[in-house]
Amino acid sequence: MKDRGTPALERRLGDWARARMSRHTAAFVMFVLKQGWAALFGGLFLIAIVLTRAIWQPDWALSRYDALFLFAVLTQAVFLWLRLEDWAEAKVIALFHLTGTAMEVFKLAQGSWDYPESGIFEIAGVPLFSGFMYASVGSYMARVIRIFHMRFAPYPPFWATVLLAVAIYANFFTHHWLPDMRLGLFAATVLLFGRTRIWFFPGDHAYWMPLPLAAFLSAFFLWIAENVGTLTRTWVYAGQGHFDLVTWGKFGSWYLLLYVSFTTVTLVMRGALHRTPLDAGQISSLAPKTLS
Repeated sequence: MKDRGTPALERRLGDWARARMSRHTAAFVMFVLKQGWAALFGGLFLIAIVLTRAIWQPDWALSRYDALFLFAVLTQAVFLWLRLEDWAEAKVIALFHLTGTAMEVFKLAQGSWDYPESGIFEIAGVPLFSGFMYASVGSYMARVIRIFHMRFAPYPPFWATVLLAVAIYANFFTHHWLPDMRLGLFAATVLLFGRTRIWFFPGDHAYWMPLPLAAFLSAFFLWIAENVGTLTRTWVYAGQGHFDLVTWGKFGSWYLLLYVSFTTVTLVMRGALHRTPLDAGQISSLAPKTLS
């Protein structure tokens, strides 16, 4: 499945960049552009958060939270209509949406964070747009794997990745009563995925990055997004002042939660996972045909 109309545009942009830049500079430019395209859902949602904070009035008939929810639903529908996501991807993204919403309900009840505004579309005080924040991460995962023609090798046994994802998710709940296993889970991600390389194609040449490093960098950008959310008072953490940055502990939380999202997405992208390392011939054969 390919985004409608994007391969030709990708080729034109790649040709333009390679004609004017060195190979590695052109690859970096294409990497940034493709990353932005992969993160389109999340980017649009962050823009909506900032814009609604700037313009929304308390006496308007529609609350800001409800507007964000309706915007997210419409955006998801447009993504499916334009084939920016397919239905199989949408189903697993919806699964992460549901697990994220369940965690939101629990954490809100525990007083971990709060939503200072109100709306109609909510469950147990949790506005329904919040689930789309998790869905945007799943959307990014599915799209970035496809857009960069990613392959993961050598990939650990799938059952082991599922067990780790379940343990990470469970710890977000159980640490309220039992010892927090976060440090052990950090170590487990490195032990399980430390040898796994993400092979990806910004253009017609392959590059690779260790999977834990990719998760670390992604978590940093999610930490920035968290700060956008709190600075606009869309949600606030317990004890957080208006201009306080989100604690670095949330950076670690997102690092772990990314493994839950990634494992969920790989339920429908198993073809990208390889149990053994890839040799040069295999890597060459994976190059996107539209760019070769």
